[in-house]
Amino acid sequence: MELASSAFVSGQAIPTRHTCDGEDRSPPLAWRGAPATTRGYAVLCDDPDAPGGSWSHWALYDLPASVHALPEGYSAAGTAKQGLNDFGRSGYGGPCPPRGHGPHHYRFRVLALDVEALGLPPGAKFQQVADQARRHVLAQAEVVGVYERRR
Repeated sequence: MELASSAFVSGQAIPTRHTCDGEDRSPPLAWRGAPATTRGYAVLCDDPDAPGGSWSHWALYDLPASVHALPEGYSAAGTAKQGLNDFGRSGYGGPCPPRGHGPHHYRFRVLALDVEALGLPPGAKFQQVADQARRHVLAQAEVVGVYERRR
């Protein structure tokens, strides 16, 4: 399974427009190669370089198996559920590392699932979504973007 973004190449810088210093809009994502038995997807984004441990930026779940791409600024209205990120908001919260903390790596992951729905309400916490999705993963793919806020 493969995941890519037309906004940045894996391992390279995330454009400012997708961060707290810009428009804070989710980047476009597209994937292919999921197993034929896929019944749904979850999309997760976190920052493992955060000072207090991993920081969650996005938990999108109950995404239909017919979806293979998300446009920039995806809202999920009517098609999926958004979980709470560590900013305390539902939906996407862009990269916003502490100034002068160095480059942070943002893992965008798509998980192909063997279920259509995870059985969680809208606004579930990131870790709840990740834990529930982990029980149903058929395949997954990742793209990593880098962002740094200098002093």
